[in-house]
Amino acid sequence: MIYMDTVSEVEQWARVRGLDKPSNSSKQLIKLMEEVGELSAAYNKGRQDKVIDSMGDIQIVLIILCMQLGVGYGTSLLDAYRQIRYRKGKMINGSFVKDEDLEDER
Repeated sequence: MIYMDTVSEVEQWARVRGLDKPSNSSKQLIKLMEEVGELSAAYNKGRQDKVIDSMGDIQIVLIILCMQLGVGYGTSLLDAYRQIRYRKGKMINGSFVKDEDLEDER
């Protein structure tokens, strides 16, 4: 699977550079927020090329953060998907709101 091969390559890249150390996780979290800010700016400016670049950067930062925290990137993605795959809800003002949150508002 190409995607998981790329994840493995990113993990190896991070190990070679010493980025896999748990002591660096707070810095990696800051980096994640920086990258999300760049994505937001690119989106707001209509810069599709920068949007794509930022999305890739965010995934790389997340892969490294997962390594630092001892959490499998693929495992965390699969776990999150398993939690949402049968979720029901509705769109409100362009955002999906899950049924249980709709019930809280009543």
